[in-house]
Amino acid sequence: MVAGLLAFLITVLITAITLVIISWLPFGIEVNSFGKALTAGLVLGLLNAFVRPVVLFFGFPITILTLGLFWVAVNIVMFGLAAWLVEGVRLRWGVWSAILGAIALSIMNSILHEVFTRLFPTLLT
Repeated sequence: MVAGLLAFLITVLITAITLVIISWLPFGIEVNSFGKALTAGLVLGLLNAFVRPVVLFFGFPITILTLGLFWVAVNIVMFGLAAWLVEGVRLRWGVWSAILGAIALSIMNSILHEVFTRLFPTLLT
């Protein structure tokens, strides 16, 4: 139980760091402060834990028909929804910022998770 909560909190922290990095890139994503990035990371983690599985379950036939591209659309919607819910996180170019942000977040989170797992192998397993 404690290990799962610790892994979730580390994931929220990694997501917040990634959001701050993405806000420095020219993707049209603005984050007011690291605190807002932490809040957005928490909201994104909760959305991915509770809402995303339901959407993917009911959208499974669409996922099959689109050969998995529906998963990318779900990531974009979750990213946009998190930005909409957290005051202080803005998508300057709307959907285009959500598309670029979701793709960049996925890639950067994967890299940072791998680095963190190699540095601290017992914390995220």
